[in-house]
Amino acid sequence: MTGSSRISGFHNKSIKERRQALIDGAWLDSTDTAILDRGGIEPALADRMIENVIGLYALPLGIATNFLINGREVLVPMAVEEPSVVAGVSFMARLIREGGGFSADADEPEMIGQIQILDLPDLTAAEKTLLAHREEILAEAAEADPVLVRAGGGPRDIEVRTIDSPLSGPFLVLHLIIDVRDAMGANAVNTACERVAPLIERLTGGRTRLRILSNLADRRLARARCAIPAAALAFEGWSGEAVREGILEAYAFAAADPHRAATHNKGIMNGVDAVVLATGNDWRAVEAGAHAYAARHGTYTSLSTWECDGEGRLAGYLELPMAAGIIGGATRVHPAARAALKILGVRTARELAEVIVSVGLAQNLAALRALSTEGIQHGHMRLHARQVAIAAGASGEAVDRIAGQMVAEHAVRTDRAEALVKQLRK
Repeated sequence: MTGSSRISGFHNKSIKERRQALIDGAWLDSTDTAILDRGGIEPALADRMIENVIGLYALPLGIATNFLINGREVLVPMAVEEPSVVAGVSFMARLIREGGGFSADADEPEMIGQIQILDLPDLTAAEKTLLAHREEILAEAAEADPVLVRAGGGPRDIEVRTIDSPLSGPFLVLHLIIDVRDAMGANAVNTACERVAPLIERLTGGRTRLRILSNLADRRLARARCAIPAAALAFEGWSGEAVREGILEAYAFAAADPHRAATHNKGIMNGVDAVVLATGNDWRAVEAGAHAYAARHGTYTSLSTWECDGEGRLAGYLELPMAAGIIGGATRVHPAARAALKILGVRTARELAEVIVSVGLAQNLAALRALSTEGIQHGHMRLHARQVAIAAGASGEAVDRIAGQMVAEHAVRTDRAEALVKQLRK
């Protein structure tokens, strides 16, 4: 049984103390924490994961605290280089706890494989033929991965769509719906598509071209909700009601304008991608699916929604495709990814999806709260100042000293940092 995710003063502890806190709370053991040095991976393993390896490229791995998701205490590992992301989600998770935490759910892990069918003289007849042979197609697809079928997954259904392209003329696309269980599912879906392609050609007399999954995983959605009492939003001269109204006005902007929505959704993905990356999942696939989903009605808009509920609380909701798994690929090969999953304590891909979408909602709230009140730079630049100091050549205790002075002067700039480094060396 793990401890509470509400770890007081976690951000003020040293790395050694933070690791000990994870051990004391039974999130990890000393063997797990040891692998986190040097990015949790050795060059020899990296050389077997991708091609032409020359070394390692590490990102900071932080822990977001305070998360209460479906009544469960969750510490969230996040791999990210941008200052203020981990701090932002941790603080928002703390406020959201005052409203009972996050409520989250996720669909069955069904992915879509697409098979493009060309050179069909009669698309309507070909479509009818495919639908009439549904069971035969599903049976053939199941042969591609008997292990997945034994695990309770496998092919579930087919769909047939007509696409009228001005470039190639009209053609059919067969969607092969596959339950991938606790995997991300790309390999299983792609293998099944290639397996059934010859059968599709025999049934229709057409020619198959592309046989690959879709990253718009809109049959595999994850959703998170929260409701925060207005009083919990108050800070430093801002009433809770004023903060709530500011957030609602900021959301209205993102809902109406694609230019604002792009930045609004990027803020959501700051949180989402960091967890996806920490767990060894494909953050590029998740990004592609999320932005495609944001434009599903023909206009790019906000992924999240915010409103004032009947009790005067700020209520948030986020829904997005979530193709992330806990088995297969780098998720099981990378030792740090395994440690991240252990910290999360998730048992299924659906539970992982619920955590990820909750983090996205928290990060969205952090950005909206800052933007609609004191401005995004107030807190961000305070944390960013340390990076500027390091880039200017500061090290050790000088980093915080120079960062603090730049913040006090409202001059977080490389030239000022370089001047302060020179001054300190003299």
